[in-house]
Order: sequence, then structure tokens, then C-alpha cells
Amino acid sequence: MSDAGDRLRRLDDPDFPALTMSQAAELLGVQAAFLRSLDSSGALQPHRSTGGHRRYSRTQLGLAARLRGLLDDGHSLASAETIVGLQDQLAAARADLDRLRNSLRGNPRGV
Repeated sequence: MSDAGDRLRRLDDPDFPALTMSQAAELLGVQAAFLRSLDSSGALQPHRSTGGHRRYSRTQLGLAARLRGLLDDGHSLASAETIVGLQDQLAAARADLDRLRNSLRGNPRGV
């Protein structure tokens, strides 16, 4: 594959920092100041270009959107971060449980 094709394939990576702050803000329907505040609080740490400009991945936009929803519901940023962390832990635990259940179905004795 060509070098350009390799670079384009990175856009499929949800962790690739492809979006500028203004693009991210527009997609989320927020002001750039909101994203800056998440960065300064440490809630969301965007990648930095060689020139120091913030770059956001799709994964980071998802986190910012989740935080924004909780903030809009009246939570403080600290509680929103805690809620998101607990939601992620619960999702991981459920995924682990599903994997264990599936492995037991393949081996009824669980050995």
C-alpha cells in the first residue's frame, strides 16, 4: 500500500488524534473553551501537535461528550469524572463476566 494509503488507514483508529480543537468543538456542539477547561482540569488530555496545538481522537470526543452530558445534568466535573470511571469499570467487569460465561459454556466443568 502507498504511504498515503497507510496514513489514511490511521483515520480508522479511534485513538488517532485527527481533529483540531475547532473541529472537535463543532462536532460536540460546544465552545472551544469547554475543551480547554477539560484539558486544564486534567479530565481530558488531548494530544499535542509538534506546534503545540491540541488534537483530539474519536475516543477523546466520546469521553468529552459523556462528561458534557453529566455536566448538563448538574454534576460537578469531579463527580462526572467519577461516574464515567465507574461506568467504564462496570462495562469492563460485565465484559469479563461474559467471557467467563462463554468459556464455561464451552467447558461445563469450568476447568
